[in-house]
Amino acid sequence: MEKITRIASRTMVLDIDNIDTDQIIPARFLTTTGREGLGEAAFHDWRYNAEGQPNPNFMLNRKENEGRAILVAGDNFGCGSSREHAPWALLDSGLRAVISTRIADIFRSNSLKNGFVPVVIDARPHRWLVSNPGAEVVIDLENACVELPEGPAAPFEIERFARYCLMNGVDQLGYLIQQEERIGAWEQRRA
Repeated sequence: MEKITRIASRTMVLDIDNIDTDQIIPARFLTTTGREGLGEAAFHDWRYNAEGQPNPNFMLNRKENEGRAILVAGDNFGCGSSREHAPWALLDSGLRAVISTRIADIFRSNSLKNGFVPVVIDARPHRWLVSNPGAEVVIDLENACVELPEGPAAPFEIERFARYCLMNGVDQLGYLIQQEERIGAWEQRRA
């Protein structure tokens, strides 16, 4: 996992409430345990028409959104079934974070474990972001805030251990492996 301390990007807006994991990546694409290539399936049923051609009106297909890493979504993002493929698909599509007013717990957990940053902010700065697509923002993990081009930064909560892992580019297993010497010493003392 790469170290993440700040994500600076213009935003893409998908102002739809209750986007569930089946809309993020439809179940028919869950046939792999690999992460590569899942970005093409991200939001597949909105992103492509019935003939498989890109929908030019969908945010991921718009030229002005190329290279943007922050998605601003409606309330209750990532609800529905638990699938680790959802953050994998978003990461593989080039996104690094989502900002919403509410993010489903299981999606949040899966995201944090895989290096995708779920950010919940208050309604007022969220409304501003929805109304200003393409705004240049910074998600600052060290200070747990979203730096906005106008007004004060929007604070967000992030679990301390997850924040540590993201900022140090390590997952939970990697963290435990880093503690191997200390674990061994503790076991020696207890023996």
